[in-house]
Amino acid sequence: MSDTPVRAAGCVLWRRTPAGAVELALVYRPKWSDWSWPKGKLKRGESAEAAALREVEEETGHTCRLGTGLPTARYLDHAGRPKEVTYWTAESTGGSFTPNAEVTTLLWLPPAEARERLTYPHDRDLIPPALEAIAGVPR
Repeated sequence: MSDTPVRAAGCVLWRRTPAGAVELALVYRPKWSDWSWPKGKLKRGESAEAAALREVEEETGHTCRLGTGLPTARYLDHAGRPKEVTYWTAESTGGSFTPNAEVTTLLWLPPAEARERLTYPHDRDLIPPALEAIAGVPR
C-alpha cells in the first residue's frame, strides 16, 4: 500500500441569513451515510483551489468565492489510505441544490447545529477557524 496521501479539497460553504446570521452548508452522502463539508479528490493536474470550487458546485449546486485557508484535515479514508483534504471558507455566491447520486441532501444550518450534525471530528474541528475567518468578512 502506498504512503502517498490521497489529495482532496473542499470548503466550509457559508452564507448570511437576511438577519445577518451565518449558516453553514452540510452535504449528506448516502454511499458513506455521512454528513460532511463539500469536498472531493483532485483530478490529474488540477489545483486544490480549482478542485474545491468544482466540488462545491458539483455537490451543492452553488458557486462560491474562496476565502481564508483552513487547517488541512489528515486522516485515513474508508480504504485505510492516508488522505489530506485542503479546506477554505467559501461564501456562496448563488445557485440551487439538486439531489444526485453522490449527494442527496444539502442543509444550511447555524454553526452549533452543523457541529452536532457533522459525522467526523475532523470536520467539526474546522468550525472555530471558519467562524473566525467569516467574522472578518465585511457584510
